[in-house]
Amino acid sequence: MSLNDRLRTVFIETMQLDADFDVENLKYRDIEEWDSVGHMALVAAIEDEFDVQFDTDQVIDMSSFKVAVDMLTTMGAQ
Repeated sequence: MSLNDRLRTVFIETMQLDADFDVENLKYRDIEEWDSVGHMALVAAIEDEFDVQFDTDQVIDMSSFKVAVDMLTTMGAQ
């Protein structure tokens, strides 16, 4: 499974979205589920799935699915 597919699954499961939801274009606060509490749950789930640790700036800067992909790629996640 690709990084994008794994991350897509994390977004869908963490935010309890429909399986066909377009998370690839999702941005922070676009949906009710991605509020500040949802953001922290999402960050924790991504860290668990990819065995990474985000620093505070990265947590704050994670403003979209695409940004999360870029961060994970830069960190060497697969």
